[in-house]
Amino acid sequence: MKKLQAITMGCSKNRVDTEHILSQLSGEYEIVPEGEAADFVDCQLINTCGFIGDAKEESINMIMESIQAKNGGRIGKIYVFGCLSQRYSSEMPGLIPEVDGWFGATDFAPLLRTLGVEGDGRPGRFLTTPGHYAFLKISEGCDRRCSYCAIPFIRGRHRSVPMETLVEEASALASSGVKELIVIAQDTTYYGLDLYRRRALGELLQKLSEVEGIEWIRIHYSYPADFPDDVLVQMAENPKVCRYMDIPLQHIADKVLDNMHRNVDGAWTRELISRMRERVPGVVLRTTMIVGHPGEGKAEFQELLDFVRDARFERLGAFTYSEEEGTYGAEHFKDSVSAKVKQSRLDELMELQRDISLDFNQSRTGEEIRVIVDDYSSGVLVCRSEFESPEVDGEILVKYDAALAEDVDPYSLVGEFITVKVTGADEYDLIAEIVSI
Repeated sequence: MKKLQAITMGCSKNRVDTEHILSQLSGEYEIVPEGEAADFVDCQLINTCGFIGDAKEESINMIMESIQAKNGGRIGKIYVFGCLSQRYSSEMPGLIPEVDGWFGATDFAPLLRTLGVEGDGRPGRFLTTPGHYAFLKISEGCDRRCSYCAIPFIRGRHRSVPMETLVEEASALASSGVKELIVIAQDTTYYGLDLYRRRALGELLQKLSEVEGIEWIRIHYSYPADFPDDVLVQMAENPKVCRYMDIPLQHIADKVLDNMHRNVDGAWTRELISRMRERVPGVVLRTTMIVGHPGEGKAEFQELLDFVRDARFERLGAFTYSEEEGTYGAEHFKDSVSAKVKQSRLDELMELQRDISLDFNQSRTGEEIRVIVDDYSSGVLVCRSEFESPEVDGEILVKYDAALAEDVDPYSLVGEFITVKVTGADEYDLIAEIVSI
């Protein structure tokens, strides 16, 4: 059997695309896990990211590393697809001719045919995550027109996946051992508008929660404008829907939000966060912010700091504004904030957030919580509660105690739920001890 390895750059949405492709290839190729060394692979697939400058650079560097391995006789052929390939489809083949084939973000059928496989169109998955959790992409594309974002002209218009298809996929994942679904899309709260003429994320959450074997469902990439209240009902009342929301807000100052074309203002954003905390007691909110966007002066940045200090997001990430060619922002705004000032603002914002995260984590000391075990290594169980999403949040580190665990093989606990008591915390991770298995 020929060997094939896939490398995924960028977000979890790309990961799902890779997993769908690998599910069609696994019968014809031996799949070498990403990151695993091999003397030789016949084909290497690289799923690229083209969202911002740093992501594009990382994807190109990965391609060049693969070309070096190909020249050294360790890779047969290289095929590149994804956002970078889609965005620069006319330039890339001439710039990097060593790549054997370039395919767009959704050119799955041509890629499969090149690899000698006719896809059957079924929603199969070859998981690249640990077997107990999986990402579920509920739509493709985006109808939003945020001025800084290139995704709409890379991925196209919003296209929801039919509910019955998603339930079928979730059922197949559950039957393979998946217990946690992370619902993702470019904009999850827009789900259903094209198919059902209504926002249907709340209804979808209910249907997914009825799939036998699924214990946790968490939501990522929610857009604040016209946020559907029935999603909050699901979070508050459905025990399988985690009290966790990833909602990228990007800023709070009206001037900046207007320049970003976010379709909300600061007052709406503050009211939404207040409503979430009131309607879903104990909810953990993750957000992202952009610093240095056109329109952000000292006053606007100070307003952002004050907002973050007051809102006390349990999780917050941030990045500096990157002018992207082809976007409204690049064509209509001057990128007037220097790189030095952007970095200074980013550092100040993240220093503030570190203190907030530390306070939140320390407030959990003494709590007994239900966690899922992600891994075991060197005497430590690596776990998460409903308030930590994999790959982006901190972890709960639990020392394996054979007496408390009743001599259970620690490796057998991976993918299982246990109860632990939090005994310590830093700004990222928690320390805990086993209460029961």
